Amino acid sequence: VQLQASGGGLVQAGGSLRLSCDASGINFRINRFGWYRQAPGKQRELVADISSSGSTNYADFVEGRFTISRDNVRRTLYLQMNSLKAEDTAVYYCGIEHYRGQDFWGQGTQVTVSS
Repeated sequence: VQLQASGGGLVQAGGSLRLSCDASGINFRINRFGWYRQAPGKQRELVADISSSGSTNYADFVEGRFTISRDNVRRTLYLQMNSLKAEDTAVYYCGIEHYRGQDFWGQGTQVTVSS
């Protein structure tokens, strides 16, 4: 399983970013995927996930600012992030948990929000 995240960068508070994650080595269409983040000194936490049918789940801190989506033809996972805050600064990972007994993560993409 390979997950390649991209789209991070430096943005001012209130700005937007769109993260992408290309997946290979896995039957993308039938699996649930998620976006996670890890800030310095903190544990990795779930941001949002999306099932094979498209049902979504968001962490409380998202507060309606982010949207997770997927393109099963392109085998790509997306995270549209709007109204970014300084506390959203973290490395963002796409991942899949409990796949054949393992968790898989992409290499991460840095999101830095300046206040």
